[in-house]
Amino acid sequence: MTRRPLFWLTIGFEGGLAVLGWGLGAYLGTPAFGQWHLTGRGIGLGLLASVPALLGLAWVVRSVWPPFVRFRRTIDHTLAPLVADCTLVDLAVLSVMAGVGEEVLFRGVVQAALAGRIGPGLAVAVTALLFGLAHFVSVTYAVYATLFGVYLGVLLVVSGNLLAPVVTHAVYDFVALAYLVYVRPPTDAAHGGGHPRASSP
Repeated sequence: MTRRPLFWLTIGFEGGLAVLGWGLGAYLGTPAFGQWHLTGRGIGLGLLASVPALLGLAWVVRSVWPPFVRFRRTIDHTLAPLVADCTLVDLAVLSVMAGVGEEVLFRGVVQAALAGRIGPGLAVAVTALLFGLAHFVSVTYAVYATLFGVYLGVLLVVSGNLLAPVVTHAVYDFVALAYLVYVRPPTDAAHGGGHPRASSP
C-alpha cells in the first residue's frame, strides 16, 4: 500500500477511536472531553512527561536484552514497512491523531468511567491492561504498551488534564516513528534489502 492511502486509513482509524470514545462516554455518562483543558500548563506537563518516556525508548533501542531485541525485530517487520514512505509532516499528523484518539478513548473515557466505580488506582491498572491488549503485536510489545499506559494513566490522575497524556503520547509517537523512518537501520528481511529514507537527514 502506498503512503497516501495508508496515511488516510490510519487517520480514519485513529479519528474513529475518538468518535468511539465520544459515543462510549455518552453511553456511560462520562464525557469524553470532560477532563480536557486547553492550557499552557497542560501542554507543558505533557512535554515534560515525554522526557522520561523517551529516555525509556532510548534504553529499549540500545538494549541487548533478548526480549527487546525481539521487540525491535517485531517493529521492523510490522510497523516499519507501513511508515517507510511517510514524511515528517505525515508522522506528525499521525502522532497527533493517535495521541488524541487513543487517549480520549482509554484515559478520557475508560479510565475515567472505571475510576468512579473501582477507584483511580485500579482504574489506571485495568485501563493500561486494555491499552496493552489493544497493542498486542507480540507479548513484549503488549507489556511495553501496558507500562506506557500506566504512565499515561498516572499522568492524567496527577495533572487532572487529559491534554497532558495526549501531548506526551503524541510526542513519544512522533519521535519513535521519526527514529524508525529516518535513523534506525532496517533489517533486510523487513524492507527487501534497503530503506528509501535510511540515509535521509
